[in-house]
Amino acid sequence: MPNYLGLDGFRFGWVAAWIDARGDHGFDYSPGLTRLLAMPHARAMIDMPIGLEWSGYRACDWRARELIGASVFLGARRDLWTFADMAAANRHYWKQEGRGRGVSAQLWNIRDKLKEVDDVMTPARQATVGEAHPEMIFWNLAGRVRLEPKTSARGSEQRIALLRDRGFTSIERWLTLRHGTGIGRDDLIDACACAVAARDSTHSVGDGKTDPRGLRMEINY
Repeated sequence: MPNYLGLDGFRFGWVAAWIDARGDHGFDYSPGLTRLLAMPHARAMIDMPIGLEWSGYRACDWRARELIGASVFLGARRDLWTFADMAAANRHYWKQEGRGRGVSAQLWNIRDKLKEVDDVMTPARQATVGEAHPEMIFWNLAGRVRLEPKTSARGSEQRIALLRDRGFTSIERWLTLRHGTGIGRDDLIDACACAVAARDSTHSVGDGKTDPRGLRMEINY
């Protein structure tokens, strides 16, 4: 039975949600990606950039930002994890590309996860493991309209309802089970959204270009 996998990072590692063609679904978590990606899957989507240039902003991020706003981080680059601190990274990027072309604290804080994904990805693996953005997924599921902020009670309700409608009927119970794991509420919701995209997505944004390792730079939703 085909299994569809969605992954999102959290403070202590990665959370994965899955759903199969019968509607059976579950979630798991691990300090690293290897065990989770070893789970059988027909397709997987991960909320982390795949395909990185040495400089500049990716076209797929620009396009996604046009559609859903600032929840899309700009500035994921291939050498981000090599700098000692965010200030050093920004000094380098400002010198190379100009003021205002640095990295945000949010992006800096996921630099190790960027590297972890880059380390496991190959062009061949990208046939079944793709990059997705949960807010793009929810925007699409909602009829291409922006939802209330995910940090608001209404926004959370909207996202949970969309997931229930797509088969994740256990999501509210799961949210009570995550306590003590370090998994954030949004992390689990976003992993489920990525699993929905792994099963259903036929859309992506990007300019068709590949990075120096041959990885397509695109965001699926």
